Amino acid sequence: MEKMNLDIVIPENVRPAILNVIKKFRRAGFECYLIGGSVRDLILGNDIYDYDFATDARPEEIVKLFRKTIPTGIKHGTVSVLVDEWQFEITTYRSDGRYFDGRHPESVSFSKNLRVDVDRRDFTINGLAYDPESGELIDYVNGVRDIRDKIIRTIGDPVMRFTEDGLRPIRACRFASKLNFIIEENTLRAMSETLDVVRNVSRERIRDEFLKILETEKPSVGIEYLRETGLLELFLPELSECYNVSQNRYHIYDVYYRSIYSCDAAPREHPMIRLSALLHDVGKIPTRQPGEDGDFTFYNHEVIGAKMVKKIMKRLKFSNDQIETVNNLILNHMFHYTDEWTDGAVRRFIRKVGLDNIEDLFTLRMADRKGNGARKGLPAPIERLKKRIDHVIEQENAFSVRDLNINGTILMEEFGLTPGPIIGAILNHLLEAVLDNPELNEKEKLLDLSREILNRETGRE
Repeated sequence: MEKMNLDIVIPENVRPAILNVIKKFRRAGFECYLIGGSVRDLILGNDIYDYDFATDARPEEIVKLFRKTIPTGIKHGTVSVLVDEWQFEITTYRSDGRYFDGRHPESVSFSKNLRVDVDRRDFTINGLAYDPESGELIDYVNGVRDIRDKIIRTIGDPVMRFTEDGLRPIRACRFASKLNFIIEENTLRAMSETLDVVRNVSRERIRDEFLKILETEKPSVGIEYLRETGLLELFLPELSECYNVSQNRYHIYDVYYRSIYSCDAAPREHPMIRLSALLHDVGKIPTRQPGEDGDFTFYNHEVIGAKMVKKIMKRLKFSNDQIETVNNLILNHMFHYTDEWTDGAVRRFIRKVGLDNIEDLFTLRMADRKGNGARKGLPAPIERLKKRIDHVIEQENAFSVRDLNINGTILMEEFGLTPGPIIGAILNHLLEAVLDNPELNEKEKLLDLSREILNRETGRE
């Protein structure tokens, strides 16, 4: 065991609450330390959103010490306590029994020994305990050394650690991506040797961990580790297959590296744009064909890719809204604007993409351009398209049937119609006319036009 005093600064907004917790345990005769990722990030100076504690007090004793508690995982010794406006997870020192499903231990044994608790944790950088009252840091596993050397290493035997919990290999990739650390050689090898355990992890848990990778500064670091170890093939084989697939003379990188670098270039605060950037070219694999000049073409890869990504996201249990967002961005990312577009063509583009999605689509195009490696920013034609769109929006034109100054009820009353397909057909015809000529979007003009459409569609005179 190594004890040391480090100059660790706890943010002032949370420090009083943390000291309150520590002192409450000490007055009752118990040990209590900050532990895990919060200690790691305090040392690194990173932002922290969750502070976790470990104690030798048993769960029922923790509940007695605090007025407001939540039995978050009391079976495994974890109790959430509410102090001021903060919620902290406090876990009793424990050792874990045999893991029966690659995720959860069959049993836990509570302990009075901090070392026992540290030894059952995942990585050395997460095995540090800190006493904010005395400033003492307890390091049983050389976690400080690995933080200094920027290394991800398991506590104890890596195969055993990964066999216990199949999510840990993916977490190793996330920490490497978040911290820009290197995964230690034995740890990396064990990740490839325990893929069968990862297969038992639910798709929802893998999705959540993967989304955390997408939220890091440079997700390509974690994704590349996923590929190298075979993890990516387990849940995203479509992206894994892009590796070493060359493109054409307009691209520096193969499909895979172009994709992960585009992902890096997308804004981290918009994970669905990042996911779109990562997967926007998966359709190039099934559409790759040699052209007449010997170079490769990828015709309609956006259409095929959108269908593939919809299946991917359903498989990983994304929400319908998330699927629709990403599908829309990928389907439309290959638009080609020229100055010959009429105002009607601009309005149709807005209608197809959706007004709320236009800015995200341009962001995706910018990320895709950066991911190419040779170009940055939006090309001049798209900048001109943005100005055209702004101009059209200022004119308050109709982009969907909901924007028409007429509706199905009015049509039925005016022409004695009953609900049916003819109503939708008339409204869609009206919208097409208004997209070309916004001045038609007045009730009387729309009624006259509806009469013409109705006569044409039904043969009325």
